[in-house]
Amino acid sequence: MMVFVYLYIFIVILMPEVEYPVICFHNLKFNKLLSMMELVKIAKTNLRNNLKKKLSQMTASEIAEQSKIITNKILSHPVYTRSNRVSIYLSMDSEVQTNSIVENIFDSEKICFIPKYNKSEMLMVKIKSIDELNSLPKTSWNISQPADDDVREDALTTGGLDLIIVPGLGFTMDGKRLGRGKGYYDQCITEYKKKYPFNNLKTIGLAFSEQICDDIPMSQQDSLIDFIVCP
Repeated sequence: MMVFVYLYIFIVILMPEVEYPVICFHNLKFNKLLSMMELVKIAKTNLRNNLKKKLSQMTASEIAEQSKIITNKILSHPVYTRSNRVSIYLSMDSEVQTNSIVENIFDSEKICFIPKYNKSEMLMVKIKSIDELNSLPKTSWNISQPADDDVREDALTTGGLDLIIVPGLGFTMDGKRLGRGKGYYDQCITEYKKKYPFNNLKTIGLAFSEQICDDIPMSQQDSLIDFIVCP
């Protein structure tokens, strides 16, 4: 069994797009067999490093051009057009830019929710307007977010969501996602689907061409994304 586990992980790590698949096994204790969880963790770390390198090499014009194409696809996507309660991430410089999508949410009179992070969880809180959004303080990631003492409507306790638009470092076209390792979105998606099983919650991941992978190692708690939108 372990032979197949090793083979699977090595295939993932040695994907064509991985430019420097160096795995530091010398730090691991070999007096016991590596567990599947440890192998997946190693593979994810190597893939994250590779994808971060690719993203750091993208120019501002490339990011803007691909973001525009992705935005146009989202605005005409049937899942987006029929959704009323929409959660959307506020983009960092190296992510697919979501400013225009946020504006369309308000223009279309949908209800907008954005992430509010703390050390242990992520809430999806309601924002009423662009002006309100622009007035929010910035985090250390330079992302707008309500302050800790700013109590807002939480989508989890007020009816759930129709759509979560999800960021990530990497995606496969069949819905596998590699995040930044905190597990916020995996936990969030699981909670919403468990509490509102009849809401038919959908998820859409936004990805630059550089973020599309042949495969991504998955652990039991990782959530599949329903749709991936890329240029």
